[in-house]
Amino acid sequence: MASQSSHAGVVLGALETEIMNVLWNAPGPLSVREVLDKLNEKRASPLAYTTVMTVLGRLADKGATTRTMQGRGYLYTAAVVDEAALAVREVIRDFGAAAVAHFVDEARGTPELMARLERLMREGDGT
Repeated sequence: MASQSSHAGVVLGALETEIMNVLWNAPGPLSVREVLDKLNEKRASPLAYTTVMTVLGRLADKGATTRTMQGRGYLYTAAVVDEAALAVREVIRDFGAAAVAHFVDEARGTPELMARLERLMREGDGT
């Protein structure tokens, strides 16, 4: 069974997690080829270019990455700082502002959780 990374209801597959780790550790935007090369450095069985391209596109659709056109291809950057920030974005997208407001109301009783949520919101919008 493939390993999955989960945080607050957001599930990233094993390959999605590997790709996000490459992007989180990158000094700047990466092309599909650069992500592929980084992944294949550590793999016994190399991945195909089209596989990485497809997964990066799905991560962009989920809001986990941003992509900008450069030449004939895209450059990808992690749009969130970590999986917890991705989880907040997924909750907002999937359940809307009412659910998030309820979640924040419930979290108010836990100062540590509120501090983490505030940090994730600041990091998630780039401020």
